[in-house]
Amino acid sequence: MTYTRTRTRRSRSAGTAVVAFAFLATAHVLGAAPAVADDAPSVPPGTEASATPPVEVDANDPDLKIPQGGTLAQAKVLDVVQVVEDQGGEERREDTNADVKFALQAEVLFGKDSATLSGQASGRITAIANEIKKQNATKIRVFGFTDNLGSYEHGKVLSKQRADAVQKVLGEALSNSGITYEVRGYSEDYPIADNSTEEGRKKNRRVEVSFPRGEQS
Repeated sequence: MTYTRTRTRRSRSAGTAVVAFAFLATAHVLGAAPAVADDAPSVPPGTEASATPPVEVDANDPDLKIPQGGTLAQAKVLDVVQVVEDQGGEERREDTNADVKFALQAEVLFGKDSATLSGQASGRITAIANEIKKQNATKIRVFGFTDNLGSYEHGKVLSKQRADAVQKVLGEALSNSGITYEVRGYSEDYPIADNSTEEGRKKNRRVEVSFPRGEQS
């Protein structure tokens, strides 16, 4: 199967950049050279793309024009992902057809090497809680991450403590006993930027909140 990947970038406003990724699955004849896609950032377990099954394709349809002896590979559709990031990169939102994910840089939530929330953190977390209410989500993941400076073990503890702190504010804002949380700390695992630069490390020091997309109320 051959994948065609398109990427567009535009500015929604002076302070916001939008990146949309669209993946289109097409048929291919077995034996043909497969297309090579760019490596995508790794993602934590439980947050992989999960598109709905594709429509059934009739392999005998003459319009497919498959050469004699060729076989139609199994069809597959990947999620369309839209990424919105503010100009400073402090907050990032990813939307797929299945999930919504927010990533907040640690600097806007905590002091250096601290898991104590700053004064401005509550407003940002409450805004995410409001989106959770709109989506009627009842399963929420809160994952903490660090850069690769310091020991892995220290990063594991700090990232979990930060995730716990964010989950506590979410729990107070949502006050819904029907919501379940998955809270984890991943240390330097699953970076989204290059750890060899301070700009990249800053993006990797983050807390992510993700939840399934639902019917908005």
